[in-house]
Amino acid sequence: MKSLTVNGVRRPFAAEAMPATLAELLDALGATAGTVVAEVDGAIVGPEQFATTPLADGQRIELIQFMGGG
Repeated sequence: MKSLTVNGVRRPFAAEAMPATLAELLDALGATAGTVVAEVDGAIVGPEQFATTPLADGQRIELIQFMGGG
């Protein structure tokens, strides 16, 4: 079993279900790329890089999602 730590919570994945990229992880979480700021292992990743940012077992991802309102 593989895992990613997302916002401090360890999330296990079966090897065949592990998201290959940051974009796949966001999709699995139901997050819209245009409303998310991401950090992978301490490095900020811009939205234009989500589809090309590979993920590996054990990485730490921090996601902040913007919400509208007033």
